[in-house]
Amino acid sequence: MDDSYLKEFDAEVVSVDGKDIVLDQTAFHPVGGGLPSDEGFLIGMDGSKTRVEKVYKDRATGRILHTAPGHSFKPGDRVHGVIDWEKRYRIMRMHTALHVLIAILNARYGALVTGNQVGVERSRVDVNLERPDRELVLKAIDEANNVISRGIQVRIYYLPREDALKIPGIVKLARVLPPSVERLRIVEIPGVDIQADGGPHVANTSEIGKIIFLKLENKGRNNRRIYFTLEP
Repeated sequence: MDDSYLKEFDAEVVSVDGKDIVLDQTAFHPVGGGLPSDEGFLIGMDGSKTRVEKVYKDRATGRILHTAPGHSFKPGDRVHGVIDWEKRYRIMRMHTALHVLIAILNARYGALVTGNQVGVERSRVDVNLERPDRELVLKAIDEANNVISRGIQVRIYYLPREDALKIPGIVKLARVLPPSVERLRIVEIPGVDIQADGGPHVANTSEIGKIIFLKLENKGRNNRRIYFTLEP
């Protein structure tokens, strides 16, 4: 939440349920909010290395579960976690690029997000544009790339929920409000975008690269799906 660049960490196993492990602290980001989960490894004090294939949040308890098939850990064990950095960093770049693109679409055309899915190879965003206008989307992507090339520092901080929701444009989702928590995590690209957001991001837009348009789909009345990737 505070440092998207944290690649390794130490923790203690709190509980085990089959292949799922709960730690007392973790740097693995769980699946959710349109982002895939981190992957990586948990290394035991004896040097044993077990792959973490998926990380997710138990909705009933709020615990973060690390799915690691074949592990032999038990409560009380100390482990060293290692994030699959290549995947994490790609997701960070995609995620920040998505914020820039959404900001442009919202500012220029009033578009709100109806869905999104960040991926390693490609990502998509669904917006409530009235018509599937390819030229409009290409223009928005060109503008987003111009913003990205300016090398803007990305800020992450926290605000009381009541104060955060007073900020114009803080919510760009068509049907969803931020979670009901006292303090919201804010991701701001100064002069470009500000959103309540819980996922990992790059520290500077210059790290993103270039947004490459892939295709535009009509997903029903007032709903357009934009696919993109990044270069390099």
